[in-house]
Amino acid sequence: MKKISNILVLAALALSACQKQPVIPNTMPLHKAKLTQTLVAADYKKLDTSSYGYKNGVFQSEDDAKQTIPGLLATEYPRVDDGSTADVTFNVGTPQVKVADSVYKNVAYTLTNADYLLLPGNKFTDFTAAQILSWLPYGPKTSSPKANQLAVLTFNYYSGSVSVQTFGYMYLNGAWQQIYLLSPAQYASIGRSNHNEFVATDNVSSVNTYIGALLKADLSISATAQVGDIQYVSYNYYDGTTDFQKVTAFAFDGSNWVSGSTPRTLSFERASGKWVVSSTVSYTLVKDDYVYIGTQTTAGTQAARDNVAKYPDFNISATTDATYWSDTDLNAAMIAVLTEKFKATALPNQKFVVTYVVYSFGKTSNVSKTFVFDGTKFVVPQS
Repeated sequence: MKKISNILVLAALALSACQKQPVIPNTMPLHKAKLTQTLVAADYKKLDTSSYGYKNGVFQSEDDAKQTIPGLLATEYPRVDDGSTADVTFNVGTPQVKVADSVYKNVAYTLTNADYLLLPGNKFTDFTAAQILSWLPYGPKTSSPKANQLAVLTFNYYSGSVSVQTFGYMYLNGAWQQIYLLSPAQYASIGRSNHNEFVATDNVSSVNTYIGALLKADLSISATAQVGDIQYVSYNYYDGTTDFQKVTAFAFDGSNWVSGSTPRTLSFERASGKWVVSSTVSYTLVKDDYVYIGTQTTAGTQAARDNVAKYPDFNISATTDATYWSDTDLNAAMIAVLTEKFKATALPNQKFVVTYVVYSFGKTSNVSKTFVFDGTKFVVPQS
């Protein structure tokens, strides 16, 4: 019997080992976290690259980042609690453009009289700006475009009168659109009038500087430009053997047209189960604030107020001091300043971190307190 019992035990153990073990759900508790993160290529690739060139590792604008990064944080940190914060560094810049064919002779085309008649219903040998865009799907070189296909077209342009003009177009995001083409006059203004082109001795940085200055000087676009606006600029470049027609994207930063990317950092916080752009206001008291507390409020004792108006710090040395500021008194003083400065613009549940100077036994130091605007008044948040 003993042998049989042992066999049964061993069999039971073997069967148990072979059975699939139940999956234990993740029951780890939520926790507050203070995160610092710099987005890398893998982060941008998680985004919808069909709507913008995130695969290039940039956001189109800071607003673009504000709307997009909370989703990334929710995916990467699903189990952090409300009150968690994240300082995220990212790139804001322009999309990188690689045209399908950049050899000038392959993308440049002068319309013939017969070409104008390819546009249904047209009987004239000239086009308006709208008509040439409508014609592109019928053109001999543009009817079956590839992504980022470029076309530099010379044609009879009608705008009250007829003149021969050359415009640039690119098949971008599934549609033909006119892009910015440098003119002979612009090349001449930067000393490139011989062949209307940049050359091999012009490095990328200098070309971008030239083009940025030309865009800024062109009031037809700069006068109405908004921060984040993108201009795709087409220009001729000769490398010593071949003429190329290149395209570079430039963004308006509020003052200048720039290409490439620059790092930015935004703070986010988790509230009501969602990541949002932090609305926390950080404020450091200035000398006038101490005078205001001392002369215009009822915070603390009269002696303490007189002292803080004279010396821009709060005495916390000993409770027996006539000029001593208790924690309750300090809260009242900070709330008075916040009410005076921020009540008109504060948002419900917005946080305010106030930094001030304290004096303790001959030494001064900075201390910070956090307050919340509850919709009607500033209060000390519950821990």
